[in-house]
Amino acid sequence: MSIIQDHAYLTLINTFSVKPENQKGLIDLLQTATEDVMRNLPGFISANIHRSLDGKKVVNYAQWRSLDYYESMKQNPLAQEHMKEVEKMCEKIDSVITEVESTHEGDHMDPPPMPGFLERFENNSPI
Repeated sequence: MSIIQDHAYLTLINTFSVKPENQKGLIDLLQTATEDVMRNLPGFISANIHRSLDGKKVVNYAQWRSLDYYESMKQNPLAQEHMKEVEKMCEKIDSVITEVESTHEGDHMDPPPMPGFLERFENNSPI
């Protein structure tokens, strides 16, 4: 599901800093928490989990119907249990609560990859 632009919704953006050897485990934990707990809580809309190509970050954005629903989730014992496990795996967590101002889509949803783009990541070169 794409992010929904509706000012009534809350969008939480988390950036998790991890050691590269912990990235996959954190992603697995976030996916499990989302599937087993978050998606079943009132007010949950969606979550999207991203991994950095250098292995040092995991980013997710989640949408909730309101700040009240989000705050209620934080009080849920099962959600708290997962959040504690997430904290153990991370070196740092940055979170920001936002509202979506705009969304944009390209005309071509499946363009061919840019020549050399993936090779730069394989060689740890900056974009």
